[in-house]
Amino acid sequence: MPPQNTQPKYRQIAEYLREGILNGTYPAGQPLPSEETLAKQFGVTRPTVRQGLTELRASGLVEVIMGRGTFARSPQTRPSHTRPRGIRRTPDGGYVEADGIRWANAEPPVATRTDAPLALADLLRIPPGEPMFTYDALQTADNGRLRQLHRTYVPFSVLIDTKYEEEAPPPAPELYAALGDLGHELHFTEYIRTRMPLPDQAQALRLPEGVPLLHITRVTLTATEKPLALEEFHLPGDDLELSFRL
Repeated sequence: MPPQNTQPKYRQIAEYLREGILNGTYPAGQPLPSEETLAKQFGVTRPTVRQGLTELRASGLVEVIMGRGTFARSPQTRPSHTRPRGIRRTPDGGYVEADGIRWANAEPPVATRTDAPLALADLLRIPPGEPMFTYDALQTADNGRLRQLHRTYVPFSVLIDTKYEEEAPPPAPELYAALGDLGHELHFTEYIRTRMPLPDQAQALRLPEGVPLLHITRVTLTATEKPLALEEFHLPGDDLELSFRL
């Protein structure tokens, strides 16, 4: 006689669906059985079914689309979008992103003053608390289908004895040309990690529950590896992969 399953019913439902998603019974993008069907199958109420689905949403294995139902999201499925990372020079001396995407700011970014937190100060090799020009932008492309949050930091100390002591420098990517005009040969280093979004980030990027962020930190450096500026990019991490030429 097989051992009796002593797990709570909602967890049994979650495990049943998780196994079906991982073994391909429910392919990515396909609808899962309805709440009513699962409730009858397991002899429970619909709120119990929803509790099991909530577990799967938190782990990123299902997506609930209002008015359409609940859909599988397999971790083995290749993302729909592949974006090359990097920066290239244009013939006129400008800088463009390697992915060629033309981003538009939802609103014109405005320079604000912030004090460098410890983690960013370490990357920029400046004292914690040093003032910085900071720009924030929600950027969209492809008629709003693609979204990212972009933040630019420029330490005040980088701008000493330049015209930008009297006026704010432009945000990236225009910042690169401005730094080049100051005589710097630019190089870039990126750091990439994932984390769960803050509530305002999830709202701005329209992220379903359980979807992580790709958090990219880009440091702009001189030829002698002196940091000049830092950028942060936050992108949806559910249907996107990044590629690099080595």
